[in-house]
Amino acid sequence: MIQKVIVSVCLLFSLVLAAQEGTSSPYSFYGIGEVKFKGTVENRSMGGISVFPDSIHMNLQNPAHLASLKLTSFAIGTTYATTKSKSELDEAKAKRTSLDYLAVGIPVGKFGVGFGLIPYSSVGYKLQKLSSDTTPIFSRYTGIGGVNKVFLGIGYKLTKKLNIGADLQYNFGTIKTTNLRFQDGLQYGTRENNASDVRGVNLDLGLTYQTKVKSKYSFFSSLSYTPEAKITLGNSRTIEIIQFLSSGAVSVIEQDKIPVQDTSIKLPAKLSLGSGFGEVKKWLLGGEITFINNSVISNRFTDINGSTFENSIRYSVGGFYIPNYNSYSNYVKKIVYRGGIRYENTGLVIQNKSITDFAANLGLGLPLGGTFSNINIGLEMGKRGTVYSNLVEENYVNLSIGLSLSERWFIKRKFD
Repeated sequence: MIQKVIVSVCLLFSLVLAAQEGTSSPYSFYGIGEVKFKGTVENRSMGGISVFPDSIHMNLQNPAHLASLKLTSFAIGTTYATTKSKSELDEAKAKRTSLDYLAVGIPVGKFGVGFGLIPYSSVGYKLQKLSSDTTPIFSRYTGIGGVNKVFLGIGYKLTKKLNIGADLQYNFGTIKTTNLRFQDGLQYGTRENNASDVRGVNLDLGLTYQTKVKSKYSFFSSLSYTPEAKITLGNSRTIEIIQFLSSGAVSVIEQDKIPVQDTSIKLPAKLSLGSGFGEVKKWLLGGEITFINNSVISNRFTDINGSTFENSIRYSVGGFYIPNYNSYSNYVKKIVYRGGIRYENTGLVIQNKSITDFAANLGLGLPLGGTFSNINIGLEMGKRGTVYSNLVEENYVNLSIGLSLSERWFIKRKFD
């Protein structure tokens, strides 16, 4: 079953991921865009914690969890997001749908192997401004694109309690931004187009530990570390003289290529520490703290001013509850109920103001009858930024749906 699904979905996912607009945030203008959550709907619904070593679900945040897989797992997730952005003077709404991940995990004895495709960051904004001077100037700023990553990971069970793992990731993508200016009363305006082709490699390392407490309960802990890495950006820039047509379209009158240097951006080092306590297949309560060395980040072009980056911390608390995972007569008792909260300093500083992000999560895991597969639904409500200091506050609601298919592969048939 999974083999047929993988073949039909992978190509479609790759094409859509390259073209999608994964964010509508003006804060995605800085750095290489808004960094996406690297995890499944299941983890996101618990505030983003990744301490639980699930045997049938992929865990994309810590490669050591691959060694805990008992079944071959295929995971795909998508999010429908609505955002209300407001400043001291205005407000706007935006909607978007994005694909979040596609991954396959395969258990091989004490090893677990995983591979897939995940968005790392997204750029997507459309802003307009009309100056209040005696000669009004109309300005429009747009951006689209982002960075995606393909990964190959491996986990190994050192002992019954201890797993280690690592995954190698190749980052690629294109970011395009446009700045248009048009002065009232003049026939022509100007438009600046910037593009960056992104390439680079980075690595994740992981460690997990699990032990029994008084035979009934279990203690879980996890550690993951991402070393600092560098990605290169092949930059290009054009300046155009343009004219608005009566239809609203833009006609290019003249175009010049402007030489700009290729640049490089550092991906920050990241350290995550988490622990949890609970009863296997019944309930879990856990927490996680992540330290990110965001101060090494820079913008794509050296002539972008007004922003800096600082080191940041993310706090996550969450868990799940299953009334009776083995119930045959009551489907509701087999549903996994998840919840969590998350608070983080994003690392972006504008007008000397740190941009923070807070969210609350709820989720359900709905079993597909007679299998180990399930549909996972998550709801996230949060706020990023502030209306003060001439900035933008974003209130968002994200509805995520993930499909997790699990079955046994490589079983030798007794009968043909």
